[in-house]
Amino acid sequence: MWDFLCTKRFATEREEFTDQEITFAGYGITDPKHNDYLGLNIQGKAVIIYEGEPVSKRGKYRITGSKEPSSWSQDWRKKVKAAGEQGASVVFMIASDFKTLSGQMRRFMIGPTISLGEQEARSKGPALVIISTAMARDLMGAQVDEIITARKRIDKGKKPQPVVLKAPFELTTRLGVQRINGSNVLGYIEGSDPVLKDELVVVTAHFDHLGKRGEDIYNGANDNGSGTSTVLEIAQAFALAKQKGMGPRRSVLAMLVTGEEKGLLGSEYYVENPVFPLEQTVVNVNVDMVGRIDKKHEDNPDYIYVIGSNRLSTELHLINESMNARYSNLELDYTYNAKDDPNRYYQRSDHYNFAEKGIPAIFFFNGSHEDYHRPTDTIEKIDFDVMARIGRHIFYTTWELANRDQRIQVDVISE
Repeated sequence: MWDFLCTKRFATEREEFTDQEITFAGYGITDPKHNDYLGLNIQGKAVIIYEGEPVSKRGKYRITGSKEPSSWSQDWRKKVKAAGEQGASVVFMIASDFKTLSGQMRRFMIGPTISLGEQEARSKGPALVIISTAMARDLMGAQVDEIITARKRIDKGKKPQPVVLKAPFELTTRLGVQRINGSNVLGYIEGSDPVLKDELVVVTAHFDHLGKRGEDIYNGANDNGSGTSTVLEIAQAFALAKQKGMGPRRSVLAMLVTGEEKGLLGSEYYVENPVFPLEQTVVNVNVDMVGRIDKKHEDNPDYIYVIGSNRLSTELHLINESMNARYSNLELDYTYNAKDDPNRYYQRSDHYNFAEKGIPAIFFFNGSHEDYHRPTDTIEKIDFDVMARIGRHIFYTTWELANRDQRIQVDVISE
């Protein structure tokens, strides 16, 4: 059984640490209502702290004065930052249920973390080592009772009492960093109008998925093979229209982006390094998972969740509604567009990076299902008739956006 763990998030520039002592710093909190570092000099030193925060015998948290914990109980980064501001080099944090915690963190520990560009992977703050109560007792040695007494004093609301542990230690932490290259795939259909062709309608879907894990292949037929196929069909329709002399007035960029599953990385890269000026980008139409039917709509497969259409532009919302009334007759479901939607789908697909730049965006999505992010998301489960009807509706809306006289306006105050 493991007794300690380090996470990639807290990997530091410094890799080796050694000292003869560790300072007990309570819960590692610096707050107007409670400060564990008051009177401590820990510059360049290691500290040992408990997770969570002090609680009275009545079950009330000392920071909030209620039975609701403060952010000090929820966010390790806050404690690591506080220790760093005091000059600490290492933070040993005692987990009350280390076995459960290590199980929850296992997938984050064994898999790689991907970030965009030449970002610095290592923190400039202190190293964080999460330890079990058994390891904590080993470090405390004969001073364990002294630490327990000091902790009880804090829980009672009294001034923290510093304890310096005579605990020689050596710590080595190393982070391997590898550079990998990814690609967005762009297809450009130039507009036919001499004035409007400088404006751009961007249609996106992501073509990455989870790949292979062990012997399991994550096919990603719906997530997001359905979206990429739909965008390709829409691009082909625009290209054929142009060949026949009836092309869109505005230019259309069909873009398949990478790295969505790792944090919307491909679309983030594009908006930070745009091929076409963002100020000339009228709208983003995003398609993600449109080939399956969720449980809510088993009796009515002619539906689509619409997300974000009214977040920046009321015109975008009305255009999509009118195209549906004129041509598609789908059930437009706005459930996931609610600002308090716990799924946060508005923030979880590639349109969001465009919206953050002030570009109106509309996201088409058919909901989740039992095969979401599983190897069983396979092609024979795709409902191609449903997917085609949705694809035609997305085309109608995109066509209107590319051909109307005036570009849609941003008329909603962004949050």
